Amino acid sequence: MQLNAVLASQFVLPSIPRVVALLLSELEREEADLKRINQLISQDPALTIRLLQLSNSGFFKLSGQIHSVSECLAVVGLSHVRTMAHASATKASLKAVVGINLQQYWSYSLDVAKVSRSLAGVVRQNQQAAFTAGMIHYVGELVMRLVMPAEMARLDRDLPALDARRAKAERKTFGFNYAEVGAGLARQWQLPEPIVDALAFQDAPFQDDAYEPLAGVLHLAAWRGRSRDAGLGQREMAVTFPGAVGDVLSLDIDMVLQQDPIDWTSPRAG
Repeated sequence: MQLNAVLASQFVLPSIPRVVALLLSELEREEADLKRINQLISQDPALTIRLLQLSNSGFFKLSGQIHSVSECLAVVGLSHVRTMAHASATKASLKAVVGINLQQYWSYSLDVAKVSRSLAGVVRQNQQAAFTAGMIHYVGELVMRLVMPAEMARLDRDLPALDARRAKAERKTFGFNYAEVGAGLARQWQLPEPIVDALAFQDAPFQDDAYEPLAGVLHLAAWRGRSRDAGLGQREMAVTFPGAVGDVLSLDIDMVLQQDPIDWTSPRAG
């Protein structure tokens, strides 16, 4: 399958059932809490994408200007959010995607979003854009698995979904990878250019003539998220740390691990 065919495919991004239920409950209150609504939507990649897509659509004439869920809620009325939440309720029932554990995917995405936001603050990049990019950075992988499951399953025999070598293996096998799919979709959804570029260059933010600091932030945050999922120890993390990216941003391994601290000894919440 070609990249253009993947981008033109029809697919349904699954939402987290518990988050959708809590969101609907909050929206039914006489005075819904916008802060709570923001927190709930920001935990779910699919809800985040749908709201950003709506906010950046031609309807609101703000294409490419809305970077975060909080900005969306300042533009989109709760009636639109309620409609989106009800539509997502049926999609939240999707429980299986070939080769990927959805609970792991959702938790990993939130980890990367939080670390991206923290690192962006250190290197003076847009923190809201960084959080959004982190939350949706792996959506291309999910979409590839939804529209070309057999091809992805064959690649899984050698490399699992969150393996750091996955991007290069996908490009070698298919001619494109999850980063290009994610960026292509983000462009179709009319998301801000900094987010599109961060997704596009996340695997190689400073390669050749590219210089994308937000992509570099995303690259380091994804490394940390994958390290946690793989259960890497201190020595293994030191060996795998993408030092070349860190050097450009003046971020060493200790600085990356100190941002938005995680209890590495506890199991990931389901």
